[in-house]
Amino acid sequence: MAKINNDWLTVIGEEFEKQYYLNLRQVLIKEYNSKVIYPIAEDIFNAFHFTPLEKVKVLLVGQDPYHNPGQAHGLSFSVAPKETIPPSLMNIYKELQTDLGCYVPNNGYLEKWAKQGVLLLNTVLTVRAHQANSHQGLGWELFTDAVIKAVNKIERPVVVFLWGRPAQQKISLLNNPKHLILQAPHPSPLSAFRGFFGCKHFSKANEFLTKHGLEPIDWQIENI
Repeated sequence: MAKINNDWLTVIGEEFEKQYYLNLRQVLIKEYNSKVIYPIAEDIFNAFHFTPLEKVKVLLVGQDPYHNPGQAHGLSFSVAPKETIPPSLMNIYKELQTDLGCYVPNNGYLEKWAKQGVLLLNTVLTVRAHQANSHQGLGWELFTDAVIKAVNKIERPVVVFLWGRPAQQKISLLNNPKHLILQAPHPSPLSAFRGFFGCKHFSKANEFLTKHGLEPIDWQIENI
């Protein structure tokens, strides 16, 4: 696993020494040696590599990584540049088009968001190939809860997107009055029509950031 070596270490570095994480690491070593696991080990912590703590403006909480070949690369909802856009991300793009007039790009690679301060955090950071949620309960949730708590402590305005029930269960970790918490149904085809479409979270986030003197996010993902 590519070690985190930026300012995240100051707030979550001690997690790597805790017993739950040491146990998780041993399980992951066995899993990577015996099964196909996504993302590749070097990409597990990409969300932290791409978005240092000092740059976090938006936290977008996902679940576990995509479990088909070539998709997952360490950012929630994002897929590698040449992969087909997954249905949930396509619905996110549709909402962006309605909300901000963005065109729907030909790829699902969200590095541009991450580099602007959108922390694309899955609550579980690894998965077995073709087995959704297969690494739930191994310990990742404790680690990513520590991450969410660290974001909660940021002393400047931050926007948090909680889409779907699993993400919304994290709201108990978020009590900073400086932050804006936006909740909606998950953008999956099963639930997007229940209130994700029309939620206008992207424009609301930018209005909030601008109001507090912060640069808004350029949400347009360009064609490749």
